[in-house]
Amino acid sequence: MSAAPSPLVQIRGLEKHFPQLVPWPRVDRPSPAQRVRRALTRRKAVVRAVDGVDLDIFPGETVGLVGESGCGKSTLGRTILRLLEPTGGTIVFEGVDITREPEAALRPVRRRMQMIFQDPYASLNPRMTIGATLAEPLEIFGLARAGAERRERISALLERVGLRPDAIARYPHEFSGGQRQRIGIARALAVEPRFIVCDEPLSALDVSIQAQIVNLLEDLQRAEKLTYLFISHDLKIVQHLCDRVAVMYLGKVVELAPSAKLYSAPKHPYSQALLSAVPTLDPASRRLRILLEGDVPSALDPPGGCPFHPRCPVANKPQACFDQLPPLRRLDGGTLAACHVAT
Repeated sequence: MSAAPSPLVQIRGLEKHFPQLVPWPRVDRPSPAQRVRRALTRRKAVVRAVDGVDLDIFPGETVGLVGESGCGKSTLGRTILRLLEPTGGTIVFEGVDITREPEAALRPVRRRMQMIFQDPYASLNPRMTIGATLAEPLEIFGLARAGAERRERISALLERVGLRPDAIARYPHEFSGGQRQRIGIARALAVEPRFIVCDEPLSALDVSIQAQIVNLLEDLQRAEKLTYLFISHDLKIVQHLCDRVAVMYLGKVVELAPSAKLYSAPKHPYSQALLSAVPTLDPASRRLRILLEGDVPSALDPPGGCPFHPRCPVANKPQACFDQLPPLRRLDGGTLAACHVAT
């Protein structure tokens, strides 16, 4: 009997908080001393963008990350890669804790952890040719000597993502959005990574182009044995592409399950509401639309207890929902859910 594989990426209690100055609450008739103090000072607060996330990502799999805008998905992806410094928790990559590693020690790690960005134009330097853009990581990591060897490697990268080698001498504005995203993918592949964070790589593309990029990502994953964290708003694409899916709400993972299990039987009330909005042509798989009342609470001042309880549609919620933070616990079928009532 073979041993279970070790996670390629393992995060525990990961936090990313952003300090922020906020105004004092309004007072109808402040005293002179209050007016002076309010004019000279601001209250310090923190935005809890990522607030205690546990997540394992295993070699060769694609983990989807979904949730409403502002829930912390992109911040989580960037913090895992140490593009943002974590406030707390740990990040273990390939068995090594990289949470507090200095930049010099992180350099070889960065070669194996890459990112594909959301905006395929803003992520490319408009003043650099495509050849120069792809040559830069090769030069930084010493992966190909200048001259013919580097040109051959860049041509091979372009062909691998479905572009002609003559793109080397052209600039980003000469390409379509889908082609620019292919260039972004080639740049991520240039250093031969093991793990790639795909930060909503399809949201700026037409639907017809999205399918081509999804197929490219799947082909590359098989050929290069890549591992993806795939961040997206498009729940249908996530269902097609991902092995497991993590649902985020207000900086926390509230459900983590195999993709088929999540889409067929979501356990957390927020996941149920999120998936009820997914359009389908199959009458047997349609769900009653669940409309959540109110707005997402502020990450500056999250509610006590379960962060979802002010909007939770479950009737007769137990007192624990209001005063106890639910742990991410294992349910039947391999699902993990942070909910006091989920079974």
